[in-house]
Amino acid sequence: MDDVKPATSATGAEPSDKVVRSETEWRSCLTPAQFHVLRQQGTERAFTGPYWDEKRKGVYSCAACGAPLFRSDAKYDSGTGWPSFFAPVSPDAVVTHEDVSHGMRRIEVRCARCDGHLGHVFPDGPAPTGLRFCMNGTALDLALDHGGAGDGA
Repeated sequence: MDDVKPATSATGAEPSDKVVRSETEWRSCLTPAQFHVLRQQGTERAFTGPYWDEKRKGVYSCAACGAPLFRSDAKYDSGTGWPSFFAPVSPDAVVTHEDVSHGMRRIEVRCARCDGHLGHVFPDGPAPTGLRFCMNGTALDLALDHGGAGDGA
C-alpha cells in the first residue's frame, strides 16, 4: 500500500497508521463487491461470501488495508452463513458504532485502520466473550498459518 496517505494525529505532529483514500482511490484498489461492502456498508447474502465455512488456520485481515483483524482460533460456526468470531485479534483492531439503518438498531464493526465496514457484533456469541462478530467475508482476506491446514472452525 505504497500510495496510502497517512492521517495526522490530533496534534498534527506526526502521522498515524490510519489509511485515508478518496472514493476514486478505493474504487481502483477494491473489487466492486469489496467496495460495496467496505465503503458503502453493504452486506453480502448469507452463505454466498468467502470464509463462512472456512476451516483452515490463519489470520483474517481487512481486504482494504491489510490490518490484522481476527484469528481463526476465535472463529466458530454460528449457523448464520457469515464468518463469525468471538473476539478480534486485539481490542484496538476494530471500532464500533451504533447503526440504526434498515429499521434495526445494531452495533456496526469497522476496521480501525481504514474505517472499512466489516459487519456487526451481537451479544449472542459463545464463551469466553459472549459476542458474535458477524463479518462479511468479502471484507476479509485470509493469510494461512504455515502449512495452511488445520481443524479450526
